[in-house]
Amino acid sequence: MISCKKRAKYAFLLPFVFAFLFVTSAFAQEQANVSETGVTSGAEAPAAAGAGGADAGVIDAGATLFKNNCVQCHSVGTDVVVGPGLQDVHKRRSEGWLIKWIRNSSALIQSGDKDAVAVYEQYSKQQMPSFALSDDELKAIIAYIKDASEAPTTGPAPDGNPGQAGQNVGTDAIGAVSGYMDLLLIALVLVLIVLVITLLIIASVLKGYLKNKGDLTGSEQEILEQRTNFANIYKSKAVRVIVGLIFVVVLVDLTIDKVMGIGIQQGYAPRQPIAFSHKLHAGDHQINCNYCHTSVYKSEKANIPSANICMNCHSQIQKESPEIKKIYRAIEKNQPIEWVRVHNLPELAYFNHSQHTKVGGVECQTCHGPIETMEVVAQYSPLTMGWCIDCHRNTPLNTQGNEYYDNLVKLHEKQSKGAFVVASNGGTECSKCHF
Repeated sequence: MISCKKRAKYAFLLPFVFAFLFVTSAFAQEQANVSETGVTSGAEAPAAAGAGGADAGVIDAGATLFKNNCVQCHSVGTDVVVGPGLQDVHKRRSEGWLIKWIRNSSALIQSGDKDAVAVYEQYSKQQMPSFALSDDELKAIIAYIKDASEAPTTGPAPDGNPGQAGQNVGTDAIGAVSGYMDLLLIALVLVLIVLVITLLIIASVLKGYLKNKGDLTGSEQEILEQRTNFANIYKSKAVRVIVGLIFVVVLVDLTIDKVMGIGIQQGYAPRQPIAFSHKLHAGDHQINCNYCHTSVYKSEKANIPSANICMNCHSQIQKESPEIKKIYRAIEKNQPIEWVRVHNLPELAYFNHSQHTKVGGVECQTCHGPIETMEVVAQYSPLTMGWCIDCHRNTPLNTQGNEYYDNLVKLHEKQSKGAFVVASNGGTECSKCHF
């Protein structure tokens, strides 16, 4: 009888041991998953010369300029967008003529140049905008077009590969807290189940022992003949404590989710006054974000495009569309289009677009998600403080060729073996975003 009591005592500890192992393994797995999502950076191989013989750096610069200025109206193939396809245009026109045409097509047309007038007449007298670009920048664009014409499969893509969305860097603190609460809740439920099973096993072992015992006392005979009473199990102090803990954990979990979710609009997708499709414009037609949001690389704010930007194309394209007619009505009445803002940060937080896009080289998709696939724009990221700080802790700074960072990198390498990330340069200090 004593051995059975010892067995019962140790068996009673089994559910707690099991729960401890479950929570420990789950926590370790989650930590491993978090570590795997960290952003790493490696050195890129130096670029070779392009197919057209030009320096790869010039071609890359030309690809960027083409993406930011030309891809809205032209392709580097034979497809006609708004203007003609530019494949092999360097064979049809001299470099000097192309430079004059790109810089100021109106002046070239007014000068009576036959080729310029012919292009103007061929494409319904659609005026090509002028570009304040240097000769070197214009030559880089021409070099890119030449390279893409002669080796279109190897040239850099003018759309910057928009189909690949950026990563959501880091893990959100709210999700982490909720995840640990869920793990605790699951562990408690498992403890309760294992506890009930353990009690039933103990009862079965004790009855088996009594059956094999020859001389039974009255109390032992009573135990042997006793039927399992589930009501007594429910009234057990241990069971009541575990049920109470489960109730408390569920209540706390729900409360944390509600309280911590205040002000978070992840997934918010309001209806806009005009049904504008980013999938059609940024995805199918590969229009660069900078064409409409002109200040995204040079200002704190990413501006809303004015109606005249829309009319650069829609004065000739889809003029009879009911949605495009709304733009015409807004222009006729001299009223702005009342777009509904999707991404909102509290006034206490400072965020500079150009600091991230121009200086940091952060792609739009990193924060806004696969915007080029969205028919209706929705807030992709939580935009919480924890989400931003995790990004600063995991994103390496590009310090190559910038003497400002030389001493900082040396000091960092002496004190730390980790990468020189945004946080290493004060990116997690309160005054960076709150001042």
